[in-house]
Amino acid sequence: MAAFNLTRSDPSTFILMGIPGLEAAHIWISIPFCMFYIISLLANFTLLSVVGKEQTLHKPMYLLLCMLALTDIATPTFVVPKALGIFWFNLKGITLAGCLTQMFFLHMVSVMHSATLVTMAFDRYVAICNPLRYATILSNAQIAKLGLVCLIRAVLFILPLPVFMSQQSFCANHIIPHTQCEFAVLYKMACGDITVITIYTLMLMAVILGFDLTLIALSYGLIIRTVLRISSKDAHQKALNTCTTHFCLMVTYYTPSIFSNLTYLFGQGIAPHVHVILGDLYLLIPPMLNPIIYGVRTKELRDKVGKYTCCRR
Repeated sequence: MAAFNLTRSDPSTFILMGIPGLEAAHIWISIPFCMFYIISLLANFTLLSVVGKEQTLHKPMYLLLCMLALTDIATPTFVVPKALGIFWFNLKGITLAGCLTQMFFLHMVSVMHSATLVTMAFDRYVAICNPLRYATILSNAQIAKLGLVCLIRAVLFILPLPVFMSQQSFCANHIIPHTQCEFAVLYKMACGDITVITIYTLMLMAVILGFDLTLIALSYGLIIRTVLRISSKDAHQKALNTCTTHFCLMVTYYTPSIFSNLTYLFGQGIAPHVHVILGDLYLLIPPMLNPIIYGVRTKELRDKVGKYTCCRR
């Protein structure tokens, strides 16, 4: 009842319910949340530290990996601390400004992550299909410029969402059945006409998922065609190993992303707590797996990580 009274007395406050239907298990659910988050931070900060210390890793491929690591650190950081506050201390209240801020940064980092994967696919395309021109096409300075372009694109794409929502009045009881300010839930509470933002959101999904995935598919299609023409088995295997590593990163990101979006669009019969758990796992699992996948499958990086983390006699 305190939550309902709070929303009525302060219309700018929302209540995050955590995982609806599983409130009694919040403490137990917080354990894997916390573990995944800690592992994600340790793995990604280790990767950033190793690449930063090793001059031999100051290459476009590893700089792109650092960009990916930064997004993997930011993504769960915008969600997990608040979720743990709900699970451990019942801190469910969040202001509209806080809600929109969380939503903006979370979606902005997601778009940045997708753009980074596109850039990584282009990097591998140039490295395999135009190796003699690689140093001139993709220098470290060019990677920095591409990273800036990815950031600007993400900000411009996502900024209209919180701006539009900040101008809306909200009906219902201001209760969000989630651990985060989910945009799909928030805009359904808007009292005014949301046709424009609905169309924009669908266009945004089409551009980010459709356009980015098309560019990635095109890059890897050209890579595969080039690899099949290589006569050397060693070069053939090396190129395939690189492609497989990147493919694993993309599967861990795009598969849960697409599945989570589809469940919100077409999964009306799915229990609410399943929606919430899927949405949270999408934000927790890829950031934890990405540095592990790359560290295991890239010998040069694996050796450098071992140099700094393993005790030698």
